[in-house]
Amino acid sequence: MNRPVLSPFTLETATQKVRMAEDAWNSRDPSKVAQTYSVDTRWRNRTEFINGRAQIEAFLTRKWLHEREYRLTKELWAYGEFRIAVRFAYEWLDPDGQWMRSYGNENWEFDHDGLMKLRIASINDLKINSSQRLFHWTPGRRPDDTSSLTALGL
Repeated sequence: MNRPVLSPFTLETATQKVRMAEDAWNSRDPSKVAQTYSVDTRWRNRTEFINGRAQIEAFLTRKWLHEREYRLTKELWAYGEFRIAVRFAYEWLDPDGQWMRSYGNENWEFDHDGLMKLRIASINDLKINSSQRLFHWTPGRRPDDTSSLTALGL
C-alpha cells in the first residue's frame, strides 16, 4: 500500500488523494479499499449506513458482484484542512445486461494518519445505452490521458 497523503491538504495533495482513492476503487478489491479507511470509519452511501472496515468489505463485495464492468472517475471539487469534496461518475453493467452511469458527490473527512474516517455519498443512477458509454478503458486504473468529468460535460 502506498504511504497515505496526510492533512492539512494543499491543492496538490488533495488532488493526489482523490486520484489514489479512485485507483483503489477501480481495483475492485474490497480488502484493499477498506484499508484506506480508519478502523472506526462511518459511511452514508445512498440509503445505507456502514461502520468499520468489515462492513466496508462486505458492502463492496456485494456492490461489485452486482455492478460489473465498473469504471470510475473522480474529480476534486473542494478541500480544507482535513476534508475533501469530490464529484464522480462511474459506469457499470447490471446482471440483466443494462448499462448504467452513476453520478454523485462525496464528502470526506480524514484522521491524522491520513485514513478516511467519514464518507458521505449522494448518488443517482441513469440507464444508458452501450453507445452512450464514455468510459472504455480496460477495467482497473483509469489511464492518465482520459478526459476529466469537466471535459466530458459531466
